[in-house]
Amino acid sequence: MGLRDLFLGEIAIDLGTANTLIIHKDKIVVDEPSIIAIDRVTNKVLAIGKKAMMMHEKTHENIKTIRPLKDGVIADFTAAEQMIRGMIKMLQQGSNRLFTPSYRMIVCIPSGITEVEKRAVKDSCEHTGAREVYMIHEPIAAAIGIGINIEEPIGSMIVDIGGGTTEIAVIALSGIVCEQSIKIAGDVFTRDIVDYMRRQHNILIGERTAEQIKIEVGSALSELDNPPADFDAKGRDLMTGIPKTIKVSYPEIAFSLDKSISKIEDAILKTLEMSPPELSADIYSKGIYLTGGGALLRGLQQRLALKTKLPIHIADDPLRAVVRGTGIALKNLEMFKSVLIT
Repeated sequence: MGLRDLFLGEIAIDLGTANTLIIHKDKIVVDEPSIIAIDRVTNKVLAIGKKAMMMHEKTHENIKTIRPLKDGVIADFTAAEQMIRGMIKMLQQGSNRLFTPSYRMIVCIPSGITEVEKRAVKDSCEHTGAREVYMIHEPIAAAIGIGINIEEPIGSMIVDIGGGTTEIAVIALSGIVCEQSIKIAGDVFTRDIVDYMRRQHNILIGERTAEQIKIEVGSALSELDNPPADFDAKGRDLMTGIPKTIKVSYPEIAFSLDKSISKIEDAILKTLEMSPPELSADIYSKGIYLTGGGALLRGLQQRLALKTKLPIHIADDPLRAVVRGTGIALKNLEMFKSVLIT
């Protein structure tokens, strides 16, 4: 380790609505839920990430849990800053440094972000002690992360379904040619499940249970080749107020998510409509690439293939595609200078 490494560090951050991932020295060192628990009385941070997630929806009046990001952008500036600072501290656990190094950071941002929202991301990072802050659009980071050469004059279509937003973009020559950013993604799917359970079964479930249902029996199609087993959902009966358990099957969840997935399909078709004919020809032969946690939803690949009549490819480890791409951009700053926002 040289003297420069003692004072300077480089980190790539995928600041997501649901999860935050950090790459340091080519390794994913932080992979935590984007949530923070704060003591209302003292304003002290009690927990960050997984520990705060375990407290979520189980707190008393003196503790509040905050998810600082909403729809892919910072909704609570102070909480976001405290969360980023806490996660950067996780990097230094186990190291015997006497002081905190100054970091050069690359942070992912949604492609439909406003200037004010960009400023909020930059300021939050600078307040945590960053020396230089670069930003990169999520679809471009995802494309780099799954091994696409974005500099070529060949069109590639990326659909990144995250926690807060779904980013759809056609990329060529190191830039986004046409894109759609819609606020329908993992969080909306979770809310759909909560609403469906309340309407259909008269049972009130929490966000964490709905998330579990989505992972265990979530589906985009009501008929699957290898269906998952039914899931026991626990909640409160709205008629009697007594806790109860209900068996949930995957066709029910497919029904509850149908409207939201249709909106994602419409946005994909709209982006295909906007793309220039030569790039459409490239997309026809290469297909569409799915990244983000939403890509793991059962049956989504088949459903989109039926709708678009195009080949649909799910990235290897879609959850980490964006942060991997950000890490590659960080290592090759000069090469990717044109796609970075300062």
